[in-house]
Amino acid sequence: MRKPSLVAALVVVVSLFAIIQIACQPAADTNRSDSLTPPTNANRQTVDTAAIEAELLRIERDWPRVVKEKDVAAVGRVEADDAIFVYADGSVGNKQRDLADISSGAMTADDIEMSDLTVKILDNDAAIVTGQTEIKNGRYKMPDGKTADISGKYRFIDTFARQGGDWKLVAGMSTKITAPAASASPAAAAPAASPAMKPSPAATATKRVPPPPPASPMPKTTP
Repeated sequence: MRKPSLVAALVVVVSLFAIIQIACQPAADTNRSDSLTPPTNANRQTVDTAAIEAELLRIERDWPRVVKEKDVAAVGRVEADDAIFVYADGSVGNKQRDLADISSGAMTADDIEMSDLTVKILDNDAAIVTGQTEIKNGRYKMPDGKTADISGKYRFIDTFARQGGDWKLVAGMSTKITAPAASASPAAAAPAASPAMKPSPAATATKRVPPPPPASPMPKTTP
């Protein structure tokens, strides 16, 4: 009976040793950073604001050349397939109309100047550009053969998104800048241009294609 007693004693000793070892181990520190989810900042992607701004300004400033040279390929590269544009007269256009107007040379001008360009970067893949376009001696040939004067200054806002690694123009809106007429009272000032002649911003960085010709005898001008 001594052998079983000895084995039992050894089992008890080993068990006690294991319990002591476990009791001596330090408790897990739940306050340590490696036991928690990494902070959000560690997962944020660095935004290269300088590079984004430079690329978007390059795209905007290239539009006068695109119009002059009828560079359809540039329009195809820059504008998203589902891009949407709102013109100064409230009509809506898209990439297909831009391509058609650029290729046909419907719009001409002695000069197109871009100015007051500002880039607002939302994140690494989205940004907004605002600016001003001035069209000098601009003309637009409408489908009915009539030609409209589209000269003037326009204010625009363009929305860009990075798609497949490239920046695409996905939406834009523009409006005609009208100077107030001379008046004794500032409150009585009225737009110098007649509402019937209000143009659509076909030549702005947002949209270079005019809306359909109006039904009235006097067509709207279209940049």
